Amino acid sequence: MILVLLGAPGSGKGTQAVMLAKTLSVPVISTGDILRQAIREQTDIGKRAKEYVDAGKLVPDGIVAEALKGRIAGGDCRNGCILDGFPRTIVQAELLEELDISPELALSIEVPDSDIETRMAGRRVCACGAVFHIESNPPAAEGICDRCGAALTSRADDRPETVRERLRVYHEQSEPLKGYYERHGKLRSVVGTGDIGEISVRLQNALA
Repeated sequence: MILVLLGAPGSGKGTQAVMLAKTLSVPVISTGDILRQAIREQTDIGKRAKEYVDAGKLVPDGIVAEALKGRIAGGDCRNGCILDGFPRTIVQAELLEELDISPELALSIEVPDSDIETRMAGRRVCACGAVFHIESNPPAAEGICDRCGAALTSRADDRPETVRERLRVYHEQSEPLKGYYERHGKLRSVVGTGDIGEISVRLQNALA
């Protein structure tokens, strides 16, 4: 089963994708990871993608979708996969259909914008990769990483004005995907607020 996870930035897609993939025993496929690997390995797709990356341009949808199709053909995807980061627009969703990559379901994680702004404003990160939240997952010592003891910082992407702009772009470009998949009878929405474990259960129930 090929699944698409939909939701605004900060809705918890990344966290839930990893948890759901573990439950279903399928990989999470990130187009960003695929392209970076292709560039490192200097494959044909990687060489074509690198031309755009080196020029500071977005890699065209066609190249991304081609790389995605090759990845899905891998043996670890025989039972399906979860798509992360693609499609982001209706044009990209239609391109997947043209390449015979047809997700069975699109799961949309619904979180109000106000909750997302609160979530991201309270997020603190460490250079070691640890992530905390001042309310839902605070470090033992304020401003200090539990893992390595370094000072925690806020990401530029988590600033209120940046979050609002990212949400604006999401509503304009990506949210219409919900209507697209609903018209195809593939959309299932879940409430994305509350405990992470509770949200995970809701997503699993939506697959039943």
